[in-house]
Amino acid sequence: MARTGFGKNISRAGQYLVYLLFRAVEGVLGLMPLMACAFVGRVFGLVAHAFFPSYRKLAQANLRIAFGREKDEAWIRATAREHFASLGQNFLCGLKLPLMSQKDVESRVTVEGMHHADAVAAAGKPLLYAVCHLSCWELFTQVPSLFTSGLVKPASVFQPLGNAFLNEHVKRRREKLGYTLFDRSQGFSGPIQHMRAYKGAMGVLVDQHAGDKGVWCPFFDRLASTSSLAALMSLRVETPLVPIAMYNDGLARWRMVCYPPVNSGEKKTTAEGLTAMLNIAIEIVIRRAPENWFWVHNRWKTPQPDFLLAKYRRGVVLPVGYDINRLQKFNLLVRSPNWLGDACMTLPAIRALKRGRPDLRLTILAPSKLAELWKAIPEVDDIIGKEKGDGIRDVARKVRERGGYDAAILFTNSTRSTLELWHADIPRLVGYRGSLRSRLLHQIVPEPKQVGPPEHHAERYLRLAANCGAKTEDSSLFDVPGGVDAGATKTIGICAGAEYGPAKRWPLERFAEVARRLSATWPDVEWIFFGAPNEKAMGEELSRLLTGVKHTNLVGKTSLSELIAQLRACSLLLTNDTGTMHLAASLGVPTVSIFGSTEPVLTGPLGAQHRVVRYHVPCSPCFRRECPFGHYDCMTKVTPERVERVMREALPEFSQAPQIPPQPQTVM
Repeated sequence: MARTGFGKNISRAGQYLVYLLFRAVEGVLGLMPLMACAFVGRVFGLVAHAFFPSYRKLAQANLRIAFGREKDEAWIRATAREHFASLGQNFLCGLKLPLMSQKDVESRVTVEGMHHADAVAAAGKPLLYAVCHLSCWELFTQVPSLFTSGLVKPASVFQPLGNAFLNEHVKRRREKLGYTLFDRSQGFSGPIQHMRAYKGAMGVLVDQHAGDKGVWCPFFDRLASTSSLAALMSLRVETPLVPIAMYNDGLARWRMVCYPPVNSGEKKTTAEGLTAMLNIAIEIVIRRAPENWFWVHNRWKTPQPDFLLAKYRRGVVLPVGYDINRLQKFNLLVRSPNWLGDACMTLPAIRALKRGRPDLRLTILAPSKLAELWKAIPEVDDIIGKEKGDGIRDVARKVRERGGYDAAILFTNSTRSTLELWHADIPRLVGYRGSLRSRLLHQIVPEPKQVGPPEHHAERYLRLAANCGAKTEDSSLFDVPGGVDAGATKTIGICAGAEYGPAKRWPLERFAEVARRLSATWPDVEWIFFGAPNEKAMGEELSRLLTGVKHTNLVGKTSLSELIAQLRACSLLLTNDTGTMHLAASLGVPTVSIFGSTEPVLTGPLGAQHRVVRYHVPCSPCFRRECPFGHYDCMTKVTPERVERVMREALPEFSQAPQIPPQPQTVM
């Protein structure tokens, strides 16, 4: 039942000095009455509560998780304070008790509920106890006669002490009382054989964080990694799993309580299912005296790096009949890119994150101009808008006011965006190394070695999700929910601008020429122009160039939500490399995109329904806003005829429309 890593990193000589100090403390305690040890221990505990704020905050945070829905802050603070006093009392008493006679120790313990264990023993089954870190749990090693129901060979699974001298000292004392000890790291075949051979009593601690090897199941309605060792042993030996607990019962007095078995011992459930049931039983045990439990242990520890649980072999297991809506949320904040197109390219990663664990609540921190985009994404639960004039601390304050984020992922690379979340006191910040920000991140996602073609930005965002434990191999992450709302009217969108600069803009006259050519054979097509507010003049010029062609100019006239609705009505979008292109792709609208200074392998729309038109020149892609040579060959050498052909290929159903007969030539 014992556990500690104390002394692991101390040299052998140092370990011996610690051992001598321990024996000296034992000698002093041996001269003190037990009541005095308990009183002094309470004082030490209260001093620790005052002077160790990190542990005080941890205890309060854990109590908030367990009881925050039903208790106020005053109760939480008072319970944490009493917990420290109890911890100090039981620590010193735990050192004193082995120096007393077994009879004197037993006189300090009141027993309750042992008829549950007696019934198991009467049925000829070994006793398998689920033990918690409550009160002076080390007392179980001093009073085996009180819970073995007359059975022989009491035993426990323990984690060896890091200090070899202390470990041998403790083992000698316990073995003297008849205990058989099994090293936890050596598996459970030894304990299984012991229970089968001797029908004895075995104790296993069951309320610790179990790390990556545990089963994730609710504990006070918050997912916690839980060891399945006790459940596996119960099913293997076919004996019930019986919770047993030690509580404070006054100063230097304790009450040992045996609870009803969690299961019958028959193989009617899986080890994972039994583990989930056990957590519910342990909640009941702790609720009897919350101040007695070990709240300074990080029971709900966030795993590193895979805090998303999709890749865990045992995954998440809920008790039978458990309402998943009771689960407390794991609050994840995602810092969105600032540009519309980049934000759209994160959507596969957003879907992967949301699928990562069933208790995930996903909040997006984004420029307010993108809020309407994120409102349209079903995986997003909340949005924090970042205004243009917000400083670093302004953003941090907004995040803190929403409160309680367990982790944050940065889809941005800037140091500024990292500082915003660092000042918001989020305990886990995840991102690429970026510029000058590596010391601010708690989890740095490694950059891949460049092998083969460049990586698309969507894949780069997915790697962030994968590094946090999400499954990213599923092609459905790129599926577009819903679809295009195009009806009988044949509508084609045009986005002829590009906020980035002229190097990304195909000449306006060529957009107009393509539209005229297609309208000549597709007379029922309606054209809709899209663009940013600062591109209104461009929209008016394009409208002038297409006088006589059926069109609607919406450049600079739509909100983001209105743009989404209008794009859904389009059969196709003809566009430069723009955010609108990525938005259309995310909505399932096919696109014909003209690339020049940028690289479609990196930022092109993904999917067979999208077509890219480009003219390769030696300097492309240069990623410049303006052509340094002034002639923009990568754009100007993309001909209207070529774009027209690609659009006809993209919309073959339009070609079935009646064509206007050719006009007779005039001979002069």
